[in-house]
Amino acid sequence: MNDFFNTIRSFLLEYLPNQRCFSENTVRSYRQALNLFILYLRTEQRMSVKQIRFDAMNREMILNFLDWLENDRHCGVNTRNQRLMVLRSFFNYAGELDCTQIALSVTVQNIPIKTPQSKVVEYLSETALEVLLKQPYPTKRTGLRNLFFMVLMYDTAARCGELLDMKVRDLRVKVQHPIAYLHGKGNKTRTVPLLTGTVQHCERYLRTFHTNEPADSEKPLFYTVIHGIQQPMSADTVALFLKKYGDLACRACPEVPPHIHAHMLRHTRAMHLYHQGMPMMLLSEYLGHASEETTKVYAYADTEMKRAAINKAEIVRGNAPPPVPVWVDDEDMILKLSGLI
Repeated sequence: MNDFFNTIRSFLLEYLPNQRCFSENTVRSYRQALNLFILYLRTEQRMSVKQIRFDAMNREMILNFLDWLENDRHCGVNTRNQRLMVLRSFFNYAGELDCTQIALSVTVQNIPIKTPQSKVVEYLSETALEVLLKQPYPTKRTGLRNLFFMVLMYDTAARCGELLDMKVRDLRVKVQHPIAYLHGKGNKTRTVPLLTGTVQHCERYLRTFHTNEPADSEKPLFYTVIHGIQQPMSADTVALFLKKYGDLACRACPEVPPHIHAHMLRHTRAMHLYHQGMPMMLLSEYLGHASEETTKVYAYADTEMKRAAINKAEIVRGNAPPPVPVWVDDEDMILKLSGLI
């Protein structure tokens, strides 16, 4: 292998997992981005594997790769930016290993990211959430599981993957203050308190799906049984039952949006906590965000609080006309305020 592929090997197998302590999922994401870059070089630039070397790289090639992602593979701006950040990290690592690659590293670092269009945060009103949670039949085994999944996702504001990764031991309900352990991005674990109602759902679910299972069991909390074999529940299963319940709820209540997805329950919990006055810093920690800036999207999206603030301002102002500035018709004051005298 030439230096380029030797560097990729040490980047993926040593640097990311051992020095940066990145999770398997993060390393997988980096590997996918680098595979796409090599795919582009081989198919679009007509380069053989032997021709892919550091001295063949330049700014124009990286920019063309990013354009290819957007135009040919129809990737969004966020995906495009993520691939660029992977290349930045890789070429920066290459520059640390070999000083002759520093110029290339700086070139890639100076390629700007694109500003994505702001997305509308979709969430459910309290009425819509109540209607949605009424759709499963808890008397049926799958209905009980699906209801508990939705209740737990809302109460903990967990990502779908975080719930699917939970083990039985991650639920602590037989204690004075029941909690759940969520294992998020970057192998970060956070502790989330459980409400009394959620604990009751937990106990009922555990009695049905994990009968006599020890509290420290490593078995998946959520599972499906196919051909008599128990296996972890998949995100596709979650998407299917949420679509089913979402369609039923939408027909029953006009406040329910037409397309319910798992992340909407996380958004819903975050917005409800924000409405109830949870400070942004605490909300960020509750959601497992790496930066408080990420959490501010809920403040931007909260039209109801904006409307309430506007209405409050209107009540205070009443029907009084806007105040007349003191400098109107005072030419000397205008010149003074302008810094001319």
